[in-house]
Formats: sequence, structure tokens, C-alpha cells
Amino acid sequence: MEDRIQRMKELVSILRQAGKAYYQESREIMSNFEYDKLYDELSSLEQETGIIMSGSPTQKVGYEVLSELPKETHDSPMLSLDKTKSVEDLQAWLGTQKGLLSWKMDGLTIVLTYEGGSLQKAVTRGNGEIGEVITANAKVFSNIPLSISYEGQLVLRGEAVITYSDFRRINEEIEDVDAKYKNPRNLCSGSVRQLNSQITAERNVHFEAFALVRAEGVDFDNSRRRQFEWLREQGFEVVAFTEVTAESLPEAVKEFADAVEGNDIPSDGLVLTYDDIAYGESLGRTAKFPRNSIAFKWQDEIRETRLDYIEWSASRTGLINPVAVFDPVELEGTTVSRASVHNLSIMEGLELGVGDTITVYKANMIIPQIADNLTRSGVKDIPGECPVCGGETQIKQINDVKSLYCINPDCQAKKIKSFTLFVSRDALNIDGLSEATLEKFIGAGFIHEYADIFHLDQYRDTIVEMDGFGQKSYDNLMASIQTASNTTLPRLVYGLGIAGIGLANAKMLCREFKFDFEKMRHAQAEELVAVDGIGGVLAQAWMDYFSSEKNNQSVDHLLKELTIELEQAETGEAVFEGMTFVITGSVEHFANRKELQEVIESKGGKATGSVTAKTTYLINNDAASNSSKNKKAKELGVPIISEEEFLRML
Repeated sequence: MEDRIQRMKELVSILRQAGKAYYQESREIMSNFEYDKLYDELSSLEQETGIIMSGSPTQKVGYEVLSELPKETHDSPMLSLDKTKSVEDLQAWLGTQKGLLSWKMDGLTIVLTYEGGSLQKAVTRGNGEIGEVITANAKVFSNIPLSISYEGQLVLRGEAVITYSDFRRINEEIEDVDAKYKNPRNLCSGSVRQLNSQITAERNVHFEAFALVRAEGVDFDNSRRRQFEWLREQGFEVVAFTEVTAESLPEAVKEFADAVEGNDIPSDGLVLTYDDIAYGESLGRTAKFPRNSIAFKWQDEIRETRLDYIEWSASRTGLINPVAVFDPVELEGTTVSRASVHNLSIMEGLELGVGDTITVYKANMIIPQIADNLTRSGVKDIPGECPVCGGETQIKQINDVKSLYCINPDCQAKKIKSFTLFVSRDALNIDGLSEATLEKFIGAGFIHEYADIFHLDQYRDTIVEMDGFGQKSYDNLMASIQTASNTTLPRLVYGLGIAGIGLANAKMLCREFKFDFEKMRHAQAEELVAVDGIGGVLAQAWMDYFSSEKNNQSVDHLLKELTIELEQAETGEAVFEGMTFVITGSVEHFANRKELQEVIESKGGKATGSVTAKTTYLINNDAASNSSKNKKAKELGVPIISEEEFLRML
């Protein structure tokens, strides 16, 4: 008994760390396969011993949310679903009832509330008890109806997702490999929980309803199917589903499995729900699971193979990523020979050594992963030298995760990645300097720092003789470099590659510091964190960058090569300096609210998504409406002005 209790304690600790990383920090320290295996082991031990440890993930739903978004307690707890990988278990669970089989979507669960036909509130699932209020962001999802015909109170649940096609599109626009998003779920979570709804809008977040919680006065004939049909009639997109019986379930599950590869909505299984509402609700719930629905996880297709070697890939951040290369196997209809191992902690957990016999699978039938290591010879031959520059490597432990880093500040890989970002479209936008070309130029010693790019003409004779080049390519490159020498300050700031400083943050910093770069580079933490979107971590990254004499020298050299264009906010009269506006409702004198927001910002003001005590004016052409923003403005004494009044101020 003592051994089993000790094992339970170990499992609770491991699973809580993995859950915290996944739900709070949008990163993974173990595969889904490994998590499920450990979870099932813990659940079995709890049943055998009758003991449940405090903090056990079998009892606690999710984790506490950590963000600056407002929090709100759900009217009814949002529970997880019990799960199975057996179709026979699904059939037994359904019995003689009719059920609805649908995708188990892999995004972020959202609760929507409508009153009087208008969307009033959107709250994330959070930890199941308390969620984050993201109403402003939900209103810019790609497909949520803002007004519906039903006038009573409607509460429904659904999944916010980013489709695979949008995920690929967004990643293709990011030139820096290290900055690319790992999977659609992480991208969706970050997009939905943004403090800036404009960023949410740009991500094309999609919403699919999967449960109707409350609709006063509507008779659904005791049918979940009828609820789905009614939601569609109100303008909602509803998760794809099919009606099943125990007899038809196996074929229906197979049809969903066949559709996984072509499904644009990320999913990690299926959900089976009783169609009979009263019957399902009569079954009640456990401490963690409702009894009216059950989740089905795919029975992973697992293949055995041999690990040939670990490929170590250096990045511009210094992180050296391990990738397992194994004898090719067929999985889910494709040939697979590689799988990311993510970090040293996972390698050590698998005791992964060259020549080991491993089993591999595709997570959610898509992403190759190592399921297990059958021979476990142990981790060995961690490179002491960077595979790119030959410099010294170092193992660092950050947030309980061990990873390998190159500590040579002049590593060629670091330069290639940082220069790739510097010449990318949103930075200096230099056509003709692909990552492969930069690698050639850096390797040849043409480029040591950013300013060197503007002196490549001294290597003309060598460049025109290089593979893939010629006089025309050289001329085009020189013209592109000349064009890039005239740029804007936000593009320059973003191009420096300071950790966490994206283009949106760069723009905000420039506006707040009145486009005074010298003042920006010498700014202290208090000044930086006062800028919207800049927290303590980003402020520290900024200060660390400019505390380096070498970085400052490189930037000084670069500035001599550039002509910084004056921004409108710098040259125009800052009539709205120190003012904060919130825009709601439809606009008449501008193409859209974004255009109005840009005018505000160009004149020194701020445009935010929610009314607070710091709001100077709420712009709403319908000052008499009962919208939540109008009510909040009146409560706080914030003046509500029309576009006409705004234009007079302008």
C-alpha cells in the first residue's frame, strides 16, 4: 500500500506540472499519449486504494487562470468529460438510447450569453469554476452573430478554434522559424485571451457551438438534436454531428476517422451525447464528469521502429532542439521518419538512446510523436559543441524543463535567424535575402552586423559568381537594400529581434515614447510597463538588450545607414494626447472602427476595447442604447459622444 500511495503522489506531481504547462503556459512537457497513460495509471490506483490525493487531476478540473483579463464565476460548473478509447464501451454506454456523435474540438471553450437578441457576455472555461471575460474579443470572432432573432436569455457553449488552413497561413507569414506557432490550439488560446481585440480579429478565430445551456421559453421536444437545429436557425455554426444508435456507432466512428485528415477544424477525438435531454440530466454527475456525455479518444495507430540518431537543430535564441530520426514507418496512411522530442526533459523521461526500439504514433492522427521507448538504453551523447558554430553548449533548466543551449553569442545560427527576422516583410523588408542566402553571406564573412547589409556592394564580384546569383539578381538585391534604407521606427524596433517585442508592441512603444528612439533605448522598467501590452518580462528583455554595449554599438552603426521616416503621430498635432477612447456600435463617417482607431492613434490618443475609469470618451452613435458599454460609461461618468462630436474635436 505504501508503495502505491508514493506512486500516486509522484503521478499527481508529474501530471499537475504537465497540466500547468499546457493550460497556463501554452507549452508541452510531455506527449498526449504519455499524459493519458499516466492519468489512467493514477485513476486505477485511486480506485484500487480508495485514496485520492489533494490536487489530483482526476478531481480538479483545469487550472487557475493567470492573466489581466477580468474573471467571472460560471453559473454552473463546466466539467470535463469521462473518456474511452473503445467503441464497445461507447455502445455499452449508449445502450438503447439515441445519441449524437460529434467532433471533440481542440481549441478554447467559450460560454456566450445573449439578452434581448444581443451578445452581452463571453467567458472562457478557465478552471471550470471561474473563467475570463473576453466579450470584446468574441465580438470580433469570424462567425459569431452579434444579434439574433430570439429575444430571451440564451446561454450556450462552444469552442473557439483556429482552422488548420488559417494556422498555416499565419505561420507562413512569420519568417522567423523560432517565432512560428507550435499548433492551432496554442495560437487560438493566445488569440482569444488577447488584451487587444484587434489582434484577435486578425487571427480569424472561428466559433462552433456544441451545447445549449439555457433558452427561456423554447420547447425543444426534449431533443439535443432539435437544440442544435434551433441554434443553427439563430445563425450559429454548430459542431458537425450525426445521430447514432448502439448498432450504427461503429460505422459512424469509422466515418469520422476517415474524415480526420481532411477536417479543417482541429479535433482530438469525438463526443457522444444522449439525444434525450431529460434522460441525460436525470443521470446527474460525478465530482468531475457529467453523465450525459462521454468523450472518445482515437485508438492510436502505433508502429514499432528503430531510433537511428538524434538530430540537433540550433535556433537564433540559442535553443538546440532534439529531433528523433528513425527507420521509416507507415502511420495513418503516410510515411513517417522524424518526430520532435521537444527538450531534454522528455528525452530523459523516455531514456532515449540511439539504437533503441521505440513506438511512434500520430497525435490526433496528425503530428508524429514517440509513444514509448521499449529498450531504454538511456540518454547519451548530448553534444558538448553546437552543431553549427562548434561553440560550447550548456544545459539550462527553466520552469522545470531542461533544454540544451549554445552559449556562443557569435553563433552563426543565431546570426542567421536574427538576420532573417531583420530582413523579413514586417521589418526592413529586403527582397532577395532569404535565409539560405544569408547563410552564404554570413559564412563568407560578408555580414557580421546589421549595418554590413548596406555595404554588400563591396563584394559585388564574389556575389555575382555565387550559385543562384548573377548580375540581375545582384542588381535586384542592391535595389531592394536601397529601398529598405528608408524605413519607419516600428519596423526597425521589431527587426532588432528583442525577445517578445512583436510589431504591435513595437508600434505601441514608438507611439508612447513619441518616436524618440534615444529615450526608448534608455527607458527604465517603470516607463516601459506603463505602455499597453508591455509587462515586466518584456520590459526586462528590452532593458537587457540595451544594457549590452555590443548591441548598442551595432544599433548605432545601423542608424547611420538608415533614413527613418517621420510618423503621422509625430508630425501631426497630437490633439488627443493623454486621452483614451472606446468605440462601440456602427460607424458612419469611417470605413470601419479600425479606421477610426487609427485616426485616434495618429493624433496621440489610445483606443481600447473596454470602458474603465481611465476612459476619456466612449464613441457611440446611439447614446441612448442599453449596451453594456453605455451602461458602464454612465456608471463611471464617462462622456458618451457621437462621431459628429468626435469630428468636431478632431
